[in-house]
Amino acid sequence: MLPCGLAILYALFIWWFSTGAILYLDGLPRRTFPVTILGMSVLAAAGLVALHGSRDDIGAVGAYHAFTGALAVWALNEITFLMGLITGPRRKALLPDASGFARLVGACEMILWHEAAVLVGFAAVVAATWGGNNALGIETYALLWMMRLSAKINIYLGVPHAPLAFLPEQLRYIGSAFRNSSMNSFFPLCVTLATVALALMVERAMTTADEGVAIRFTLLSVLMGLAILEHWFLVLPLPSEKLWKWGFKSHELQQHKSIPDLRINGSL
Repeated sequence: MLPCGLAILYALFIWWFSTGAILYLDGLPRRTFPVTILGMSVLAAAGLVALHGSRDDIGAVGAYHAFTGALAVWALNEITFLMGLITGPRRKALLPDASGFARLVGACEMILWHEAAVLVGFAAVVAATWGGNNALGIETYALLWMMRLSAKINIYLGVPHAPLAFLPEQLRYIGSAFRNSSMNSFFPLCVTLATVALALMVERAMTTADEGVAIRFTLLSVLMGLAILEHWFLVLPLPSEKLWKWGFKSHELQQHKSIPDLRINGSL
């Protein structure tokens, strides 16, 4: 049980710390962005090296290397998006009366290049682990991609607590694609399916006698559980921003700015 307990703590810490660090970095002055991107690119490259080096290691060490390596590649996608460097062909807010197909196209245009970059990152993870027995890196990246896409769809369809606070100044226009709604029909379906998947992962982690397999499914279980929690943040009045109060400090100078063109209402 101790190895699994340590895996839980590790996954929780890396989720909390990496999220806060990215929030802090994307709120810094734009002149710092090139240095940040360079550093994150080196980190992602190191992640690919770790994935390649652990592709045949199905033990505990291999699990940590693959999990961390995949997160490093994912982090590069996140930071380039939040800094507004890789987003989409549309870089302006939707009109207040945008609806139907026009609203869908506009929302997709805001993130098109980012989604393409995520696909490239996935291909890099697959290439780094090709022919190996350790698939945790691929599983980690795919889980993040699937659950992040689910969150985006829910935010687009409408949730009570859209995460506007997590949008840095350079991405405020994306908030015009958010919809404020009490609930959407997709939310119960995706959360239910994710919860079933989580239960299966936990069962696998608890019943296997192989330490490497136990740690693998423990790490995936924590990641899935956190992704489900982030979904619930969208519908429950929970002050999730307080978890990363330190990460928002770089945004404080921008708090006095108003964004009247990005008000969320039921017609968006």
